[in-house]
Amino acid sequence: MKVVIGGANGLIGKQLTRALASRGDEVVQLVRAVHGPQASGGITQVLWDGRSSGPWSSNIEGADAVINLAGANVGQHRWSEARKREILASRIDSTRVLVSAMRAASLRPRTFICASAVGIYGPRGDEPIDEGTAAGSDFLAGVCAAWEAEAKSAEALSVRCVQMRTGIVLAQQGKGSALDPLLIPFKLFIGGPVGSGKQWFPWIHLEDEVAAFLWALDHDALRGPVNAVSPGIVTMRELCVQLGRALHRPSWLPVPAAALRLAVGQFSEALLTGQRAVPSRLVESGFQFRFPDLARALAALLG
Repeated sequence: MKVVIGGANGLIGKQLTRALASRGDEVVQLVRAVHGPQASGGITQVLWDGRSSGPWSSNIEGADAVINLAGANVGQHRWSEARKREILASRIDSTRVLVSAMRAASLRPRTFICASAVGIYGPRGDEPIDEGTAAGSDFLAGVCAAWEAEAKSAEALSVRCVQMRTGIVLAQQGKGSALDPLLIPFKLFIGGPVGSGKQWFPWIHLEDEVAAFLWALDHDALRGPVNAVSPGIVTMRELCVQLGRALHRPSWLPVPAAALRLAVGQFSEALLTGQRAVPSRLVESGFQFRFPDLARALAALLG
């Protein structure tokens, strides 16, 4: 199988590339900067800017699948109006040019998998959320809804489309994991829940995230939105208790909501609310999670 990946240098993209190459697939990474040899072990790196057509587009011809993971990091900087425009444009533009390249190809890919996020549902309190739940109305929900709408335009090309609504990806320390900033206060013996601690924390282990993408590639019956989250969802308070146990540190000192808003601005609302998302379509399709509960995941990542 030949797979083209946009935004391949991120946490998920790197691990997905390795997984595809290890099973003998040909991978074309669309990257903004080339690192190391441009072709090695079935992996080719091709430059693109994520917003315009160019020589990279020829790699879509004859590909079996295209995956788009490109998008500015939502938690890296405070959300100024300029940053919010960048968050939206980086997702819409990259998806649009990939669909345009598919449209121009004489031999089009069969499958297009585009990243999205459970943030599309917005704050929902304790309501269980599956893929049939309507989109929310906050900023991140609007970004995800627009992103998915752009991806779905590939359906008009007779391309199977999957929108992978990912939760918070947990990976080993120092790999760009969402765990990294959470671990700092625990190591200083001042760890505890963010805000009330009652908000849901929809997480997934990186290995399961990559496995979900491979599953979506290989199972033609799977299409449309897919919640890529662990079935063992926990609240923020439960997460911190588990982190404390794994690190042998206390987990009782909360981070006040006001302090978080002061530190990171509007992005704090994404941390203070959550989605009780469940992976209904993955489970129904027969997908097996390697890390279905948080204790097992943390033991693998922090042990």
